Amino acid sequence: MLHTAELIQKKRDGLALTDEEIQALVAGISDRSVTDAQIAAFTMAVWFSGMDVGEQSALTLAMRDSGTSLTWPGINGPVLDKHSTGGVGDMVSLILGPLVAACGGFVPMISGRGLGHTGGTLDKLESIPGFNTRLDKQRFQALVREVGIAIIGQTDDLAPADRRIYAVRDVTATVASIPLIVSSILSKKLAEGLDALVMDIKLGCGAFMQEMEHARLLATDISRVAEQSGVACNAIITDMDQPISCSAGNAIEIKEAIDYLTGDHRHQRMHSVVMALAAELLTLGGLSATINEARKTLQAALDNGAAAECFFRMVAAQGGPVDLMGRVDHYLPESAIVRPVSSNRDGVVQSIDLKALGTTVVRLGGGRVRAEDTVDHSVGISVLCQPGDRVSKGCPLAFVHARNEDLWEVAAQAIGKAVLVSDEVNGATGLPIVRERIQGARGR
Repeated sequence: MLHTAELIQKKRDGLALTDEEIQALVAGISDRSVTDAQIAAFTMAVWFSGMDVGEQSALTLAMRDSGTSLTWPGINGPVLDKHSTGGVGDMVSLILGPLVAACGGFVPMISGRGLGHTGGTLDKLESIPGFNTRLDKQRFQALVREVGIAIIGQTDDLAPADRRIYAVRDVTATVASIPLIVSSILSKKLAEGLDALVMDIKLGCGAFMQEMEHARLLATDISRVAEQSGVACNAIITDMDQPISCSAGNAIEIKEAIDYLTGDHRHQRMHSVVMALAAELLTLGGLSATINEARKTLQAALDNGAAAECFFRMVAAQGGPVDLMGRVDHYLPESAIVRPVSSNRDGVVQSIDLKALGTTVVRLGGGRVRAEDTVDHSVGISVLCQPGDRVSKGCPLAFVHARNEDLWEVAAQAIGKAVLVSDEVNGATGLPIVRERIQGARGR
């Protein structure tokens, strides 16, 4: 067996590592016999030399096996989940999880916090008073069995090697390496004991992926590696050049997600993404024979209230209010200032810089600049205009929720620059939100 330095040199020189070499490297990362400097050298070597699908699969499984994995003996249905690469105003998990559970799936969703300008599912849920995202393994499994879904954060014993590698990647400019992204995501998802996974690869100014070529490569690799590791997986590439919702901010997004589930308001682009991803899961999990059949099942669960009921049961089971239904405004935090930002001219909304909006939410206090920062769950943006909307001078472009006047003013100026109003609408506003579907072997 090669020593760690020799493994790094082999990868640096563009050679493929064997399964045994990758397992030994990950074992050393886990027991800390491999140093941070060696991890940094390894991740940089992967950045430049890449990894084939076999190597990615070996790294994924070794990282998964560095901790514990969940098992689901006797469960009466498929174990399903989705993962998103992150976007602005992306509350899909809050909707999709209960919806899939209402259709017979079991969803052990292990989610993350906000990263950069993108929001995090855990931060959103923690805007609900009492909601506990830190369940132990036994309680987590019990709730998935009883309710059909539970959403928690990564536990200490789940793919611990990934946490150490990611911490080094974060400070060595190797976060965007596709083989490392694939293994990081899948090591945690495979540890959930899934039967099927659907990936939502965001593409555009509000996402981390900016080029279709890179998004397609990530979607293809993650589907192939997942299936090689025993989990059926399809991927959907979705547009993040335009808003997926009317909101950005933790409690504000919870409110819009609840409005979607109860039928009070459903943003069409959000609905398109939710239905596309959820239909993939129902078919991959064997709950529906075709995508069209799956869509009918999903729509019925929305129309008859089963999906909304599942969401409220999950909230109550994880420590939130048992009477959240019908009292959403009573429980969700509200900012001291909620005021519109007005258009300074007549015209049509041509485009919206979603990255700038996400950054604005962070500056309001709704995200983190440093890991230790406290999140203000009440702040953000609501009633956001959409590309193609015709507006008049003085008409609201969005409402800013801020804790004080100074922050409101900063956000208002940022929104005024992020929303482009001109005489004619840009043809890009007609682009579909579902850009491409990548099928794994079992999805064909």
